[in-house]
Amino acid sequence: MSVHKEISAHSRKQHAILKDFLKLDALRESYIEEAVGRCKQGLAFSTTKINEVTNKINELAKQGVVPQRQLVTEEMIIEYVERVKAGS
Repeated sequence: MSVHKEISAHSRKQHAILKDFLKLDALRESYIEEAVGRCKQGLAFSTTKINEVTNKINELAKQGVVPQRQLVTEEMIIEYVERVKAGS
């Protein structure tokens, strides 16, 4: 019976990590969209919030359950916006 309890506890822990990842990943995406929107409007923007969340995601990823995410630079945002404009 203790093996069953250990498996259940492990499964609950992995589920909690995945749940945290999904929340953080959605938050990261919203910060990216915000930065892209500001860049498109020619306004100042920062990647600080994006990368704070990215660092939290990457800490979770060290536990082997969720993928890592790449840190985002301001140059990456600018390049993306330029590619989108060129494709329009």
